[in-house]
Amino acid sequence: MKKKSLASLSSIKLSISLLFAFSITPAFAEIAKEVAHEIKEVKTEIKAIKENHTEKSLHWTYSGNEGPEFWGDLSANYTSCKTGRNQSPVDIKGSLLDAELPAIAFKYNMLTPSTIVNNGHTVQVNMWSGGEITVDNIKFKLKQFHFHTPSENKINGQSFPLEAHFVHLSDDNEIAVVAILFSPGADDATLTNLWKNLPMEKGDESKLDSHSLKPLEMEAKLSNYYRFNGSLTTPPCTEGVRWIVMKQPFHVSKQQVEKLQKALKQPNNRPVQPLNARVIIE
Repeated sequence: MKKKSLASLSSIKLSISLLFAFSITPAFAEIAKEVAHEIKEVKTEIKAIKENHTEKSLHWTYSGNEGPEFWGDLSANYTSCKTGRNQSPVDIKGSLLDAELPAIAFKYNMLTPSTIVNNGHTVQVNMWSGGEITVDNIKFKLKQFHFHTPSENKINGQSFPLEAHFVHLSDDNEIAVVAILFSPGADDATLTNLWKNLPMEKGDESKLDSHSLKPLEMEAKLSNYYRFNGSLTTPPCTEGVRWIVMKQPFHVSKQQVEKLQKALKQPNNRPVQPLNARVIIE
């Protein structure tokens, strides 16, 4: 029997309705029986398709047989993780192109978060509203930010205890990521606010107070950054992402880093990727 699509399923259901509009003869009863059997098979196929697209079937981790070096083999959707030529993160070192980079306009006022979520891969803050940058004369809205410990990007081979990725999206669904590195030091004020509601187990989430991100609020034009073309650092490793790594690190205390590590259970940094033909601009 040929496989039925969802449209065929609707057609089959209509056929049954029409059958019952007439007196049920043995012939009609036999046809109805066959149609019912086909519906059952289609439902089974649909169930299998759904199961093949669950989080379990596309499970990935930061270690073992489902770790970074195998991401590209876990799904056809993850091919870029192994074949991409512009992958992130990177080690920012060597001969950088010294250019007069235009300032990035940050409009980080009235930042209103919604939730902080532990998805098993990272701890992520989802935004309700507020937060916008202008890059290449394109406006990108802040959608979420999340954390990696240790850092994913490196500077001259140096790793940092923590890195935050602020993920922005344009109206045309282009992605711009602003990365902030954290050096060892005093408590960070924003993390102090967020860690009060830090979800400690995978699947946990907490609502955030509307004032949680007050320390991050600003309106300024910043030009002290590195710029390169890259990708998402997690599957599906989509390329074409504008990467902005701020040169000035923030400070984070050992206790704040340890609390995040306890929530994540393991390091969540993808190893640095080859630059290939890319140039990092500063």
